[in-house]
Amino acid sequence: MNKDTFSGFHPAVNMLYFTAIIGFSMFFMHPITLAVSLFCAFTYSFCLNGKKMVRTGLLFMLPMLIITAILNPLFNHRGATILAYFPNGNPLTLESIMFGVATAIMLITVISWFACFNKVMTSDKFVYLFGRIIPALSLILSMALRFVPRFREQIKIVSNAQKCIGRDVSNGNIFRKIRHGLKILSIMTTWALENSIETADSMKARGYGLPGRTAFSIFRFDKRDLWALIYILACVAIVITGAAIGAYHFRYFPTIRGEWTCGAIVVFAAYFALAAFPLIVNIKEDLTWARIESKT
Repeated sequence: MNKDTFSGFHPAVNMLYFTAIIGFSMFFMHPITLAVSLFCAFTYSFCLNGKKMVRTGLLFMLPMLIITAILNPLFNHRGATILAYFPNGNPLTLESIMFGVATAIMLITVISWFACFNKVMTSDKFVYLFGRIIPALSLILSMALRFVPRFREQIKIVSNAQKCIGRDVSNGNIFRKIRHGLKILSIMTTWALENSIETADSMKARGYGLPGRTAFSIFRFDKRDLWALIYILACVAIVITGAAIGAYHFRYFPTIRGEWTCGAIVVFAAYFALAAFPLIVNIKEDLTWARIESKT
């Protein structure tokens, strides 16, 4: 059984979902959409990465949120609600603080969605979607996505091996550490070059680039994918309609003010339904398995 049900959907469904939610997260600055997208991104990333996501959030994303929220009022002094004055005479405004917080939330939300994208959209899915349209670019991107985790794992192996003989970057004075680091870098460069030669030979042996060459794929578009595609497209249509009528309009300058329309509840519900779609299918799958196990 696949732990993440959404990852088992057709690559076109995965790609459409992430394109929509990442795009909306980048352009909608309404506090409700920011909160919804942040909650769903963090929750889904936790489902994919477990406790590692919590550690990443505390060590990387939380400091980024705080730093970005602090830096904006230092350089942006717009706004009508003045809270205090800096020593140089520039005002500290409530609007600049809120805009800084909103920008920081948007930034870490997009990073979280891209982390989920990198976990779900594997290299084989990317090649399947774009292999015939842009074969060279899709191959380069898939190889790059595959190379980064392999390089990270290999550098751990090399570092541990060098540490056993006292040549790690943690041994010796500053000059020895630099020399040991350069040695590890030289080893990794040699490994990367040898790996590229082996990859090229393997591709040549398998007939890459020859006319009429076919590609194997395990992906099939079934009825479940069709319903998921209809669901995502319906949510996207409602969200775009809501944006067109101004349901997501929210201003931070010169004063904080949001526009509320009669259809706001519907469009915000559609945005939540879109952002929470992976969580919904995962919960539905868990409930289905729990019901099956209770009957056995």
